[in-house]
Amino acid sequence: MTAIKHALQRDIFTPNDERLLSIVNVCKAGKKKKNCFLCATVTTERPVQVRVVKVKKSDKGDFYKRQMAWELRDLAEVDAKDASKENPEFDLHFEKVYRWVASSTAEKNSFISCIWKLNQRYLRKKVEFVNVSSQLLEESAPSGESQSVAGGDEDALDDYQELNAREEQDIEGMMEVCEYAISNAEAFAEKLSKELQVLDGANIHSIMASEKQVNILMQLLDEALSEVDTIEGKMSSYEEMLQSVKEQMDQISQSNRLIQISNTNNVKLLDEIQFLVNYMDLSKGHIRALQEGDLSSSKGIEACINASEALLQCMNVALRPGHEKVMAVKQQQHLFTELRDTFARRLTNHLNNVFVHQGHDQSSMLSQHMAELTLPKHSPLHRDLLRYAKLMEWLKNTQREKYEGLSRTYVDYMTRLYEREIKDFFEVAKIKMAGTAKEGKGNKFATLPRKESALKQETESLHGSSGKLTGSTSSLNKLAVQGSSSRRSQSSSLLDMGNMSASDLDVADRTKFDKIFEQVLSELEPLCLAEQDFISKFFKLQQHPTLAQVEVEESDGVVPSRQKDMVRLMMNKVFQSIETELNSLIALGDKIDSFHSLYMLVKMSHHVWTAENVDPASYLSTTLGNVLVTVKRNFDKCITTCSPMSSTPWDSP
Repeated sequence: MTAIKHALQRDIFTPNDERLLSIVNVCKAGKKKKNCFLCATVTTERPVQVRVVKVKKSDKGDFYKRQMAWELRDLAEVDAKDASKENPEFDLHFEKVYRWVASSTAEKNSFISCIWKLNQRYLRKKVEFVNVSSQLLEESAPSGESQSVAGGDEDALDDYQELNAREEQDIEGMMEVCEYAISNAEAFAEKLSKELQVLDGANIHSIMASEKQVNILMQLLDEALSEVDTIEGKMSSYEEMLQSVKEQMDQISQSNRLIQISNTNNVKLLDEIQFLVNYMDLSKGHIRALQEGDLSSSKGIEACINASEALLQCMNVALRPGHEKVMAVKQQQHLFTELRDTFARRLTNHLNNVFVHQGHDQSSMLSQHMAELTLPKHSPLHRDLLRYAKLMEWLKNTQREKYEGLSRTYVDYMTRLYEREIKDFFEVAKIKMAGTAKEGKGNKFATLPRKESALKQETESLHGSSGKLTGSTSSLNKLAVQGSSSRRSQSSSLLDMGNMSASDLDVADRTKFDKIFEQVLSELEPLCLAEQDFISKFFKLQQHPTLAQVEVEESDGVVPSRQKDMVRLMMNKVFQSIETELNSLIALGDKIDSFHSLYMLVKMSHHVWTAENVDPASYLSTTLGNVLVTVKRNFDKCITTCSPMSSTPWDSP
């Protein structure tokens, strides 16, 4: 073991400026035996560092290599496993527990004793020893004689210094001069001792002779020390000054950092303020227009439209996080809400007054149309109200309840107005039809055979041009797809055939009835289309909205199909009397002369076809389609009544 210890000292620890104090041959517990050495070492340089080094013999050659090292200060506990029995196992607790089995209990005790001494000397009893016999620790205690004995090896190791190359050469040269240096070591040592004494005496005489120079040297040393003290004092003052400068620089750096943070915060604050000013500031002109704007003049309406759009944009701005907590933002939002409510109330009241005023004006104009079979034109009312279309859109987006209230108000006023106008219009039409019937009443029975013959021929002509008309509604579809030119020619051919077979008086009566019925339909058609177009534009219920409008409506929960339903619902309320009056007029015409159903069928089919080409889903198309069914039923009834006449004697050749 001594040879291994010297080999490890020479090959591994001396190059690293370390001294080997203790060594133990170990292997890991519970594993296949792979022997290695645990070494306790200290460094030769100050401060002394104490380590536990694991050394392993190389597999490829007869030399050792350093495998792992731990600082002794990292050692928390040494566990000898059993203090009363000899046990080669022991544990070292570093960052984890390393379990070892020594080759012998003596080596283990010697290694633990060395660790205990190093702990006492360098670590101030930091390491905890568990299951170590007190006898072993007492033997290792540095007290009395045992202290000198136990510490002898360590002190000797502390005083021992290995010879360098020059010293080895000098010793070898000296031994060559003295031939008996090896054969008679005592004589050689005695000779060296005498020469050393001679050298010591010479050194003493030399020192005593140079006492003056020593005094001068001491004086110079004192002066140097004094100068060093002076320099140290200046260095201390400089250090204090530098420390003060350092503190001031730190304060300046801190101040600069705070200034930079303040500038950054100011830039961000300015950006937030600029954002709020740009998107949440409503000009005084817009506020004045919303509060006091003239809703009667075109200029005032334009100003109110611009102000309402600006207000809506301000209210819909997407605020950044934290803006809603700013008092100025809360006040501005409160102002916007008050302006919205105030303007919505003003706009609602004004439009209500406009509806009432226009309704009275239109009622006063009814007397002008009493004598003529014409309906009053509402284009001036529509033109005046369309100026408020954008404001209605704003009201729809901001105050849905007021928007719906205005819609109901408009429908109520216009329903009463149209009900009076349509009722008076149909009264005039009925009077004209009744007058035509009275003129031909005296010749009615005289022309009955001719009427029946004419009805038969005209029915056969109608069958040849448009196919058989049965009781089903499929004949209506066939009739509706014919061109307008074919219908005009068909109507004229019917009249021409009637001229050939009926009396001139009957043809004149039917021609007048045909013109009256055509005029009634011609007056109703533009009226309904104009009103539907106005409702769609004014209340923003377009039948074919753009993509942007669809997105806005969908965000409000109103899809385009519902818009069409709303338009249809409003039209049904406004013109709720048209279908009734038309059915009443058709019944009157059929009562006067059942042959009128043929004329009404042709005219009604033409107008239904025209309305479907304009807009298949319009109110006019739907209403005329319903009335056409009634006309078709009357015509089928007329055909059924006249069917027995086809077998009368005047039909045979």
